[in-house]
Amino acid sequence: MISNGAASAGQTTVSTDQSNSWFEALAKAWGNALDQQANKVTALSNQVSDGSDASATGQTGSTGSSTASSGSDNPSVLTQLTAESLKMQFLSTSASTSTNAVGQALSTLGQKQS
Repeated sequence: MISNGAASAGQTTVSTDQSNSWFEALAKAWGNALDQQANKVTALSNQVSDGSDASATGQTGSTGSSTASSGSDNPSVLTQLTAESLKMQFLSTSASTSTNAVGQALSTLGQKQS
């Protein structure tokens, strides 16, 4: 199982029975971590756009209400969205860099063995 390092950042484990190789398990773990982070960003984005954070703003978020804005554009929500978006960017870059580096290392190893 991959349970340390990058995979644990997203609270994700990939068992060996789900993958044909440890490289595939690594890629799946990164994918799961990115999926979880994307879900967080999407949820916060929805709070900003449709006002689903009604408890914090006192707004109903319904389209028929007479509030000035139906979204929750509170600085705290926007700041949290920005932080989670930057975390998504970091995870995406790290996933790409690590899978590319491991792939190149495996390619080099394969060339040396043949």
